[in-house]
Amino acid sequence: MLFDSILFIFAKQFVRHDPPSLFRGLSYLCSHMQQTEHPMLKSLALAASLALSPLAAVAAPWALDKAHTQIQFSVEHFGFSTTYGIFHDFDAEIDFDPEDISATSVNFSIDATSVDTFWEARDKHVNSPDLLGTEEHPTITFVSTEVEQTGETTAKVTGDLTIREVTQSVTFDATLNKLGPSPFNPDQQIAGFTLTGEIDRTEFGVSYGAPAVGAIIPITVNLEMSPAS
Repeated sequence: MLFDSILFIFAKQFVRHDPPSLFRGLSYLCSHMQQTEHPMLKSLALAASLALSPLAAVAAPWALDKAHTQIQFSVEHFGFSTTYGIFHDFDAEIDFDPEDISATSVNFSIDATSVDTFWEARDKHVNSPDLLGTEEHPTITFVSTEVEQTGETTAKVTGDLTIREVTQSVTFDATLNKLGPSPFNPDQQIAGFTLTGEIDRTEFGVSYGAPAVGAIIPITVNLEMSPAS
């Protein structure tokens, strides 16, 4: 009778087969097994709990929606004006658990040659060895090392940013704008984030014109993503 009850609890918890529900179901089962006086079941529950402990944070792959993602930066010009730029070509590998933000990991790769400051002559200079030197250093990468939740919809994302083969640790502030189903497809979950931060370009060997041309570069990333199919 006791074992039948346990099997019922197990089945009920595994109606959904995504990893977070899998973990919660097993944890729930273990907690009930530990309450029994049956020595074999108690031993089994203890062993299962120990085995599950490393799996507490389960993040699943989410796919970046490039059509609704933008990487933007700005540069102060002699204090008179601010120039804005974007990168057109990029990709990301993202593991995300809405119920445990700290389990999130992000790996961004940017094609540095796709930089666009909305003025062709300036873009050529940005690509030159004076600045990004994209012929020798065509890729900019960011690999997260820690995600710390700071509020109900906010977090700090720390990671290794590499520009011109120089790697520095940087931190971005992340805000969850919205998490929910698409209004055009209720079966599709969407998460929208805005990340903001700044870097000192001279720390990456991009020192041309500094400090007359701004050395501190504000960065804003707006992105949407959905569970990978």
